[in-house]
Amino acid sequence: MHERYDDMYEACMRYYVQDETMESIARYLKLSRSSVSRLLAEARSIGMVRISLDTPHGSSSPIARSLAAIFGVRVHMVTVGDSAAVATRLERVAKLAAVLLRDSVSDGDLIGVAWGITLSSIVPFLEPRPLHDAIIVQMNGGTNVHDTSARHVAAILQAISSNFDARIVQFPVPAFFDYAETKQAMWRERSVQSVLSLQERLNVAIFGIGSIYGRVPSFVYTTGFLDDAEMARLKSQGVVGDVCTVLLREDGTYKDIEVNQRASGLTPLELQRIPIRIGVVGDPARASALLGALRAKTITDLVCDDSTARAVLELFDPEEPRRRG
Repeated sequence: MHERYDDMYEACMRYYVQDETMESIARYLKLSRSSVSRLLAEARSIGMVRISLDTPHGSSSPIARSLAAIFGVRVHMVTVGDSAAVATRLERVAKLAAVLLRDSVSDGDLIGVAWGITLSSIVPFLEPRPLHDAIIVQMNGGTNVHDTSARHVAAILQAISSNFDARIVQFPVPAFFDYAETKQAMWRERSVQSVLSLQERLNVAIFGIGSIYGRVPSFVYTTGFLDDAEMARLKSQGVVGDVCTVLLREDGTYKDIEVNQRASGLTPLELQRIPIRIGVVGDPARASALLGALRAKTITDLVCDDSTARAVLELFDPEEPRRRG
């Protein structure tokens, strides 16, 4: 076992630091090239090697720079192209988001995690980075009348926890309460207040951008969280999507939407307390929801693809905030 570990370390040092070829390393270690390739892959899987992107200011393409200048965010963008398949686009964005999340967290951090199809797509690409005294905090409830166990939420939290060797704090409440009065009563319970206290002190948060109109269906709108009458009412009110199950219009407004009085997630105003807020979206059809999230100032670091970024810029109307004011 020790010999294999030593070979792994030697292969990584020569390949990543000394820039040797796999053939050269294979000759030195008296192994086959395929054995060296497996050593390098294993080293990444156990966290001996981590690939980091030194992009403190985000991507430098004209589209990314425009989004960054308009909304005051760091844009981390992958180039996929308009003809890419839906799954390919989301996978490329998810891979970049996994790298950014790993490089954004530190020992002792409180890491806020939402749930949904985007987060489910990110977790397979996380590479191990054990942290000391870090805590994964669920940011919004995940149960509904058709799914009282929320196994999909638990799976996301567990996967991220395993990668960071962090403790999990779940938020065992519905995504949406039936009555605003019930939420108000629950928020007075000490068990719920203990989670809310952690949410108030988050260092990093990661979430997808839910959309009523996305090509990749959002769990919130397709799996029983809201009934048909509620969905029709939301559309008539101009709702286009959500962040942490708090519903938004394209202009970024949310406070007068009745369902939000029953939503368990952090509001945009509450999210703004968090220093690093990673919003992830890989679907041009979610552009209106992303525009609402950007206008509501929910994001500090946007991870997206080029087509989604372009779609947001095409929707953006610089006169809209002036008309709202």
